[in-house]
Amino acid sequence: MQHVDIGIVGGGIVGLTLAAALKESSLSVAIIDKHPLSTALGEKPTARVSAINQANIAALQTLDAWTHLQKDRANSYVAMHVWDKDSFGDIHFSCEEMGSDALGVIVENQALINALAQSVESQSNVQVFESGIERVLSGPNQNMVMFDNNDALSCRLLIGADGANSFVRQQAGFPITFKDYEHTAIVANIKTALPHENVARQAFTPTGPLALLPMADPNVCSIVWSQTPDAAAKLAAMSDSDFCNALTAASNSILGTAELETKRSAFPLTMRYAREWAKDGIALVGDAAHTIHPLAGQGANLGMQDALALAELLIQLSNEGSDIGLHKNLRPYERSRKTEAMKMIAAMDGFKLLFDGDDPLKKLIRGVGLAATDKVGAIKQAFVSHAMGL
Repeated sequence: MQHVDIGIVGGGIVGLTLAAALKESSLSVAIIDKHPLSTALGEKPTARVSAINQANIAALQTLDAWTHLQKDRANSYVAMHVWDKDSFGDIHFSCEEMGSDALGVIVENQALINALAQSVESQSNVQVFESGIERVLSGPNQNMVMFDNNDALSCRLLIGADGANSFVRQQAGFPITFKDYEHTAIVANIKTALPHENVARQAFTPTGPLALLPMADPNVCSIVWSQTPDAAAKLAAMSDSDFCNALTAASNSILGTAELETKRSAFPLTMRYAREWAKDGIALVGDAAHTIHPLAGQGANLGMQDALALAELLIQLSNEGSDIGLHKNLRPYERSRKTEAMKMIAAMDGFKLLFDGDDPLKKLIRGVGLAATDKVGAIKQAFVSHAMGL
């Protein structure tokens, strides 16, 4: 039987960010994941990427994880272009408007995980357990984690960073609110005839938004095409060439013709929100606590901010000699981050409602709203600032 202060279930971006943020603390940490933390990257980038904002980039630099990032798997984007395909609505954001070199970075998820893992594995206060979990036994002062290889680990605080279908959340009995977004996201990498010029683009179509995220190759973008289930099924049934033709049409040929660099994958989009994020001995972070629509690309950023906020609180509690597992002491984290997640969920719901469909009144409102935002400096700057996480 081994004991640590904190057990983090999940070795993804959020779980590793939390472990890295605890590097200067006296707390002992275990990372538990049935898969190896690092995975060798293939010759070509995969389509699973995240748009990391400037606030989280700064945090990763402070945590010394950014220096380990394989630079050809990340690309800074300097501008954003958003438009409504069937109306006059159009808006441009630029890093120059914020006096910055970039708005953020498009990074391959596994590349960021590898960088965080390299940083975390060098920490003297971290152990890694490459095991699945059979069950969690929660007592008044300890959690007992039973592994599928018959080993066990005890910890004062068990943290679920294990994704949307969190085993920790289920074991803790935390109820969730969920809603089907009635969208399916199609994800792939494409090669375009015209260079992307490091601009992140998003087109709102009547059946859902299409995001074109610029990769390190000047002619490669990662796409996230969120469509109604019927529209997504039709796209999935198309040949590669027909799919690329439909994609070119949906994007108004803004980058010319396209061809697929990777296979297409698709997954349904669901909003989830845990109604409890903590109790004595257990807390949730990231997708274990909330999942949102990817139309604004804020899911990973929101989860990383959960991890950083929780780490800050745990270090404070430890320095004070307070109990890190007591729910009363975890409440400041739970209250603040639940509020931020709820704001983001509400914003995504509002965007989806406004930009869904081809109702003439909605189209007029969208057009006027985007055009006005593009012209009014203070509003536009607020949007850019939020996108950067500042």
